Amino acid sequence: MATGPDGVLHTDLYQLAMAQAYLGEGMAGTAAFELFFRTLPPQRNFLVTAGLAQALDFLEALAPGAAELDWLRSLGRFDDALLDWLAGLRFTGAVDAMPEGTIVFADEPVLRVTAPIAMAQLVETRLINLLHFQTLISSKAARLMLAAQGRPLVDFGYRRAHGAEAGVMAARAAYMAGFAGTATVEAGRRFGIPLYGTMAHSFIQAHAGEAEGFLAFARARPERLVLLIDTYDTEQAATLVTELAPRLAAQGITVAGVRIDSGDLAAHAGAVRAILDSGGCRDVTIFASGGLDEDKIARLRAAHAPIDGFGVGTSLTTSSDAAALDCAYKLQEYAGEARRKTSEGKATWPGRKQVFRRFDADRRMADDLLALEGEDAPGEPCCGR
Repeated sequence: MATGPDGVLHTDLYQLAMAQAYLGEGMAGTAAFELFFRTLPPQRNFLVTAGLAQALDFLEALAPGAAELDWLRSLGRFDDALLDWLAGLRFTGAVDAMPEGTIVFADEPVLRVTAPIAMAQLVETRLINLLHFQTLISSKAARLMLAAQGRPLVDFGYRRAHGAEAGVMAARAAYMAGFAGTATVEAGRRFGIPLYGTMAHSFIQAHAGEAEGFLAFARARPERLVLLIDTYDTEQAATLVTELAPRLAAQGITVAGVRIDSGDLAAHAGAVRAILDSGGCRDVTIFASGGLDEDKIARLRAAHAPIDGFGVGTSLTTSSDAAALDCAYKLQEYAGEARRKTSEGKATWPGRKQVFRRFDADRRMADDLLALEGEDAPGEPCCGR
C-alpha cells in the first residue's frame, strides 16, 4: 500500500498508542509542545532554521485516508475509539514558530504546537523529521557560505542524499541559506530554485576527442556554457578552450566558464587562469567541485586560488561533519499548568517560552534572552504566529 509522504502512518508507533490512551482516559485538555535543539555539535556555533513551510503543509493537510485506517484496523492493536478519532482528524491547533532562516541557539523554541494533547502528540514525529533535516542542512550551508566569502555555491548533492525527499529538501534548505542554485531538477520545479549544471566526464569520453565533445555540447547547450576540462589533462583542455572560443563566438556561442573536478584544485585553477587570460579568455570563469566542504573551500580561499564558484555535493546533503542534531519536542504545558521534564541531562524549562533578541547600534545580534511567553523582556520576540 502506498501512502503520501505526509500520511498519518509517517509516525512512531508510540504516538498512536499514547493517543489511544489519552482518548481512553478522556484527556482532551490543551497541550503546548515546543520543538528545540538541546545542544549544538562542536562544529556549530549556531543553527539556521528551515522546514517550517513543509511542517505547516503537513499540519494543514492532515487527514488520514481510508487505506491507512483500514491497515491500522487490520493490525488488531487499536480500538474503535482511536480509529474513529483518526477518521475525523483535522489539525485544529495553533502554531507559533521562528521564521525560516532565523539563527537559533540551544534550548530556544523553534516551533510551538498548541492543540488538544492527543493531536499535538501525534504530529511530533513528522514535525521533527521535517524541521530537523532542513535545519541541519541549512546550518551546514551557512558554514559553506561563510567559507566561500561571497563566491557563489551550487548544490550538487542529490545523488548522495539519503533518499529522494532528502535530496530535494536539501536543495531548498541550501538555497534558503544563500546558495545560488542547485543541480536538482525537481527542486527547481517545486521551489523555483535556479538550476545549474555542466556535463559529465562520460560525455567527453563518448566522443572521439575532447574538441568534438566540447563543440557538440556547446551547440546543444549554448546558453551559460560551462565546459568540464579535467577528463584527461586539465591544462591541455584549458588551452583547447582558448582555441575553440573564437570559433564558437563566430557562431554566437560564448564560453561562460570551465569546471575543474579533480586533482589539486588550487594549482590547476592557477594554471588554467593563466592559460585562459593569455589566450584571450579573461571573462571565462573557473568553477570547482569534487569532494568539497567548508574546510577545503576555506583553504582554497586562503591560498587565493582563482576560483569563481564552487559546487558542493556529499558534504552538504549529508552534513558529513555533523550528521544529526540533538532535537526534541517536549510538553511544556497541559491544561493550563506548566510541565517540566527533570531527566538527567534532558531537563526542560517549564511553560510556554519566547526568545527575545537584542541588537547593537549596527543591527548586529548582541544576545538572546529566554523568557516565558507574555513576559515583558528587552529585545525583539523571535517566535510568532
